[in-house]
Amino acid sequence: MNEVEKTLEQNVQQVAKWVDVLIEFGVTYGFQILGALLFLIVGLKAGGWLSRRIQAACEAKGIDVTLSRFIGNVVKILILTVLAIITLGNFGISIAPLIALAGASAFGATMALQGPLSNYGAGLSIILARPFVVGNTITVGETSGVVDEVKMAHTRLVGEDGERITIPNKDIVGRVIVNSETRRVVQTKVALAAAADLERAVEAARKAVAKALPPAEDGAGGAEPQVGLHDFTFGGLVLGVRFWVPSSRYYELRYKVNQAVLEALRAARVPLLQGVQPAVAADSLSGDGMPEGRREEN
Repeated sequence: MNEVEKTLEQNVQQVAKWVDVLIEFGVTYGFQILGALLFLIVGLKAGGWLSRRIQAACEAKGIDVTLSRFIGNVVKILILTVLAIITLGNFGISIAPLIALAGASAFGATMALQGPLSNYGAGLSIILARPFVVGNTITVGETSGVVDEVKMAHTRLVGEDGERITIPNKDIVGRVIVNSETRRVVQTKVALAAAADLERAVEAARKAVAKALPPAEDGAGGAEPQVGLHDFTFGGLVLGVRFWVPSSRYYELRYKVNQAVLEALRAARVPLLQGVQPAVAADSLSGDGMPEGRREEN
């Protein structure tokens, strides 16, 4: 029994020593720790507030949303970095070894993460050069959509059907980017018989386009619809129709105008090309997907 009491007494003494150490540490460093934590919390709140204010000020000055967000995020990161350095200094921790360790780690991470880092570098190039901004309609390769968000790692587009398309930024930089702002051009070709009255066909098609497009879309952006003799084909003529539509309603208005043009040509008794089977395969009558060089040749 005496042995148990002795062990218990030793444990109590050990706990009392730890309590004394904690009390002494709290008295010595308590206010310093509390002040550092309070400073960190207030600094984080102030950094977020200042970042939002700078972003709002940039947008008010007419700077596009992408660049405004980038500037706001850079300011926030700088504030967080300064707060971390000051907080570590309050705890008596030297940041010189940490900086050296961060440099060595950054070198190793650069070698291991070349792919993701190249996306960040490309994202920075896009944000600074601004070949497009949020709200623009762009085409990169065979991918097209309205720019919804530009981040450091990727750019997100929204298609006409609402699908979200995410493109790594490294796949955008260095490629041909077609930026049509907020609209797209529709190019339609209609094969007419050789004996068709071209003037009557052009007039009927032009009126049909003007009637089918809402006033806000007809001649969107100052570009008037264009109708005329586009090309010649075997045994007939090719009537070309070009007009601009909002990117979000591309197919809807294209189908509507095509139907209106067909009905107008039939009502004007303009004969369409029929029953021709040339021995040599002709190019597609559709204007979509044709290389630019081929379009100019036509």
